[in-house]
Amino acid sequence: MTATLALLAHDRHRDALVALVREYQPVFARYRLLAPQVTGERLQTVPNLAVELLLAEASGGEVQIAAEVAAGNIAAAIFLVDAATSSVDPAVQTLRQMCDLHNVPLATNLATAMAIVGSLARTRVAHLIFNPVAGQGNSEQELDLIQRMLEPHFHLEVHQTSVEVCAEHLAEKAVAAHADLVIASGGDGTVSAVAGALIGTETPLGIIPRGTANAFAAALGISATLTPIRNACQVILAGKTRNVDAAYCNGLPMVLLAGIGLEAEVVERADRETKDRWGALAYLMAGWQQLDEQQLFDTEIEMDGKIERFQAGAITIANAAPITSVLAQGIGQVVFDDGLLDVTIASASSKLEAIRLMTQLLGAALMKPVNSPNVVHMGARRLKVTTNPPQKVVVDGEVIGTTPVEIECIPGGLTVFAP
Repeated sequence: MTATLALLAHDRHRDALVALVREYQPVFARYRLLAPQVTGERLQTVPNLAVELLLAEASGGEVQIAAEVAAGNIAAAIFLVDAATSSVDPAVQTLRQMCDLHNVPLATNLATAMAIVGSLARTRVAHLIFNPVAGQGNSEQELDLIQRMLEPHFHLEVHQTSVEVCAEHLAEKAVAAHADLVIASGGDGTVSAVAGALIGTETPLGIIPRGTANAFAAALGISATLTPIRNACQVILAGKTRNVDAAYCNGLPMVLLAGIGLEAEVVERADRETKDRWGALAYLMAGWQQLDEQQLFDTEIEMDGKIERFQAGAITIANAAPITSVLAQGIGQVVFDDGLLDVTIASASSKLEAIRLMTQLLGAALMKPVNSPNVVHMGARRLKVTTNPPQKVVVDGEVIGTTPVEIECIPGGLTVFAP
């Protein structure tokens, strides 16, 4: 089911249509609205309501709406008509025929319009933000599968990211449209950008992982299956939500982790071409190469009014992380709803020592905390990290610049669908 409504009215019923929309503005505001020019300009007088104008009624606007119905782009249509002339009005007959043919509800008087509004008020509207270049699959087939699984249960509004339109902007528009839920489909960068717009809003986030690492979905237990898209859709349809922590790093949203030093260099080495060819192995290959070059750096961490100094090769500040995020596992699995950030500082003077250390950290995630002089772990609500020399910083899979960074946890700041 699409999340678009068509609104039309003959001349002497336009006031009634405007009054109806004004009275039920919160319902109509959840939908994309289409209207012929004259009717649409009247509807635009309703506060906090966006209406897309088509051609004027006399110039083919009603025909444009009939074409949208035929294309499967309309959830319902309201056309308040003059009863005396509707039987001979070609526009009314064309729209009625298209709605009958494509099984789209059509209201032609206030009573049936109220019935449609009542149904819409009980139907959830989901905005899907879909990154078509994420992962290695066929994005058209993946989008088709998502729509087939979700559209029977929601009015689904699909938005695709592009070079010009980012996921964060689309998520902000979805929140402004009073979406009942927002779904991010892509990699961790897409998920993080969408989540950033939802922090503190109580609008639940659905995640359909299609990226290279899909670390946040893995941390929530969503993608551990051979059919991650189907599994993720089923998690959303099950409707179970939980509140998890979120964070901001230098003002940017963070749902996973910030990596300083080694991890940031690894992410930068693993370019799009390498990830498209090798998938998650691209990170392992990049990490193996980086171990030969990574140098220790001086680190100063300010936390709770105290300053600690270290020599480090890698620093990870984790809000959430699966066990595959080895460098985040300082004292075992990261807890994503404890109101704290997990800070792990790791140092190693040789490649062999670094490999041994990462093996120990992986063991910490699987069994018990690591006990090593090369690993320091702290929990913090807020902290500032400064390094000498400055080090690259990666947040949720995207390099954002260099140190210093300030990171703050937002306890329970994000609502997510989770198994």
